[in-house]
Amino acid sequence: MYRHTSKTQKNYRKSYSKVNAASAQYEQHDVSVQRIPELRRVIEITDYDNGLPTTHTLELYKTNRIDCYRVIVDGKLWKKRIGWSNILAGIRKAQPRLGRG
Repeated sequence: MYRHTSKTQKNYRKSYSKVNAASAQYEQHDVSVQRIPELRRVIEITDYDNGLPTTHTLELYKTNRIDCYRVIVDGKLWKKRIGWSNILAGIRKAQPRLGRG
C-alpha cells in the first residue's frame, strides 16, 4: 500500500468536496442546460463567376455528436455526419478555379 501524507489527504478532501457540491447543485437543477437547436448553421454561397449569380444554401443540422453536422445542400442530403473542417474542405474543392481571362 502507498502511504498518504496529511497534505495528500487534505487535497483529496478538498477536491472531493468540490465534486460533491457540483453534483448536488446538478441534482437540484440549478445548472442551466443549454439546448442545441435542430438547425445549427446556414451557409449561403453566391457565385458570380458564370455571369448570372448562382446561390447555394448549406443547412447544417445537429447530429448525435456535438462536433458534427448533417448537411443539406440545396434541399438534398450531402452528408449524414461530417465535421466542420471537412465541410469547409468540400466547399473549397467544389469551387472551380478560373483562368485569368
